[in-house]
Amino acid sequence: MGAYVDLDQSLTLALLAIGALTFFGLLGLAFTSLLEGERRATGLALAAAVAAAALLTLAALAPPSVRLVAGVVVAVGAVVILVLLAVPMGKAERGPDVPQVRVDERTIMFARASLEPGSPEYAAYYAAHPQDMEGDDRTRSLPGIGSPEAAKANRLVFAAMEASFSLTEALREDVDGPVASEKLEIPPEVATHYLRNVARYWGARNVGVAETKSYHVYSHVGRGTGIYGEPITLDHRYALAFTVEMDFHMMGPSPDAPVVMESSRQYVEASKVALQLAWLVRSLGYVARAHIDGNYRVIAPLVARDAGLGEIGRMGLLMTPDLGPRVRLGVVTTDLPLVPDGRIVDPSVLDFCAICEKCADNCPSRSIPRGDREMVAGALRWRINPDTCFRYWNSLGTDCGRCMAVCPYSHPDTVLHDIVRYANRRSGFARRATLRLDDVFYGRKPAARPAPDWIPARGQTIGFLHRTHGRTPEKNAPTL
Repeated sequence: MGAYVDLDQSLTLALLAIGALTFFGLLGLAFTSLLEGERRATGLALAAAVAAAALLTLAALAPPSVRLVAGVVVAVGAVVILVLLAVPMGKAERGPDVPQVRVDERTIMFARASLEPGSPEYAAYYAAHPQDMEGDDRTRSLPGIGSPEAAKANRLVFAAMEASFSLTEALREDVDGPVASEKLEIPPEVATHYLRNVARYWGARNVGVAETKSYHVYSHVGRGTGIYGEPITLDHRYALAFTVEMDFHMMGPSPDAPVVMESSRQYVEASKVALQLAWLVRSLGYVARAHIDGNYRVIAPLVARDAGLGEIGRMGLLMTPDLGPRVRLGVVTTDLPLVPDGRIVDPSVLDFCAICEKCADNCPSRSIPRGDREMVAGALRWRINPDTCFRYWNSLGTDCGRCMAVCPYSHPDTVLHDIVRYANRRSGFARRATLRLDDVFYGRKPAARPAPDWIPARGQTIGFLHRTHGRTPEKNAPTL
């Protein structure tokens, strides 16, 4: 009889403890979601917290036979979940994913968009690639990114975007420069440690080093400084790659105007870090070139992947461990001896992208593929349609970013989300479970989150802004 009483008391305490843990865990999710502006997740987490606590409390206060059954069910459930979390099910194989050919920068959508109809470059390109001409001319007929006639036009926000892009453009001529005549002899491990930390000091999020490979480098100039169509030779042995974070709250309203404001700002931040690093290295007596928006010689996502910063996901972007695709990249190539980090192969990301498809389901232009990776240029990858994606940008006036905003890896780098990321790296069951939970709490097709309240919405008037700041509105105030 005494043993039964002890067992009964133990079960009661266990059920109450589990109820408390469940309640406070869901309450933590609700609070985190509230801070993130995730209204759906906040409401569902609060409701689930109350329901879970109520059910387990009722079980704890139920007759002994009910408590015993409830205790056994909870114990068995906990053991099953722990076992499944330890089983590496659904782990995707890496497969051959190293490109076998170099990419000609003239063929990418940004380079093609800059071709002037009637120019020799325009004529030469479309003589060699006639299949691109009709679609590219259709894209050119659209309003364009930042246009006041675009579907998402917002004059104040677009003005901020233009300010940032103008600064990046002004910096493009400074990616290279003279090298100091006196070379400082510095051990590779010392140089690597210092550059990694100074990059973070200047604003980088994560930093890695790779040995430069031929497939990292474009074959011919398509944009930026240099002669259009000129073969590219880049004999720098090392590449230092880094990320800068795109603000979660600015990405939430995508594809509305704030996303391109944030995108342009982070191109500036990446440019500032890259240019400073390149100048620093040249001052030590070593050649160095920064690779920034509009003036790359390398394919930044491939360099960053091989520097250990992440994997290439379904949307064709670098998926970082802590922020997913919600980053911008910068690269500096140099002959300063460094210690490469090497690629950190993470099949869990490939597995998650294989089962998720959330970016594909939410892509407004249907440019992101469903299904498995395919062989492209000798490498397995998901192949997006850059033409339809870019065409959609030019109709909106923004660079969309919807795929970044809905990706389950893009949640903020908080304790709660970090626990989920930790589990996902180690368990196929965790990846499948968290994907389902992400769909439940955030929605399979999440609604766009509101922009920060200081950003005017499209259609608001200048008079509205005056009123909200205590000033007298003008009559017939123009809309934004």
